[in-house]
Amino acid sequence: MHYIEQFIVNFWNIVNEISFYILLGLLFAGLMKKLLPESFIKRHIGKDSYTTIFKTAMIGVPLPLCSCSVIPFASALKKAGASKSALQTFLISAPISGVDSLLVTQGALGWFFALYRMVTSFMIALVAGLFSKWFDHSVQTSAPMRFSIHKPKANPTPCHTSKPLSNHNSLKQIWDYAYHSIFSDIAKPLLIGLILASLLSTIIPTKMDNIFTQNLFLSYTLMIVLAMPLYVCATSSVPLGLSLIIAGFSPGTAFVFLSAGPATSIITMSVIKKIIGTKGLIIYLGSILTSSFIFAYIMDTFFKDFISIVVMENINQEFSLLRIASSLILLVLLYRTLIPKKSSKSCCCG
Repeated sequence: MHYIEQFIVNFWNIVNEISFYILLGLLFAGLMKKLLPESFIKRHIGKDSYTTIFKTAMIGVPLPLCSCSVIPFASALKKAGASKSALQTFLISAPISGVDSLLVTQGALGWFFALYRMVTSFMIALVAGLFSKWFDHSVQTSAPMRFSIHKPKANPTPCHTSKPLSNHNSLKQIWDYAYHSIFSDIAKPLLIGLILASLLSTIIPTKMDNIFTQNLFLSYTLMIVLAMPLYVCATSSVPLGLSLIIAGFSPGTAFVFLSAGPATSIITMSVIKKIIGTKGLIIYLGSILTSSFIFAYIMDTFFKDFISIVVMENINQEFSLLRIASSLILLVLLYRTLIPKKSSKSCCCG
């Protein structure tokens, strides 16, 4: 009975930590979709050049695309003639960050962690794109790049995030895209993440750090092993990252989970292999894993104590009316989004 009560308390605490920033992040994602149409993205991801790789990494970092919804988007880019190096960059920069997940990271783990995550996402994607340009010279069979605003052919199991917005009823479109389309993509993994995070906070011993801080590489590897069988998107992975730090794991360990987790699920990698080939997949995985481990080690070496203090200060803050209201709204959205899907065809992200 004690564990059940503690689980409920931990669940509510974690929801209170992230709910406001999830709602705010979704709003920013809706605005971004309206201001940054797909035609703009396609126009800048065509050539196999260093400039294109740099621009693709810049474009991908703020985009609110999870590791599932980025796949049909990338498939459309490939059909439109996007270079392999640009696809490689986009497939990494888009799913491991996003304006919504960065805001949630800021709310749960602090501004420094969020900024670090944004910068390293860009750098990991850039490294992958450069390695693809240098070492992956296999021929890509696709049509020449056509600058068109027409909607690409639908993927067999597309996510809602691939739908373009019209020019009418802008506010309603932003609202629908943010709190219906995007939220429907992340609702199920978010709920699973909240439940798992609450379980971790309840059952993992608080002295778990004594086991893993002696071997950071072991703890980083453990996060990869745990993340690969799961589907975790950049936003829904934040509660788990928060619970890991609370349980005593290093901030770098949480960083590996947040950085590599959304991009290394088995399902995602199997589809990515079809898009960029076997050599491209090797570059993809090698870039993510190596860079994530390096940046995690840098975080643990220089910023561990600072980040841990910030996280505990956030956790110990008193609940405000705004946080409570945001939590209730988020729970209502989860209920309204997930319950009807029992009798309807679910998105591939579910």
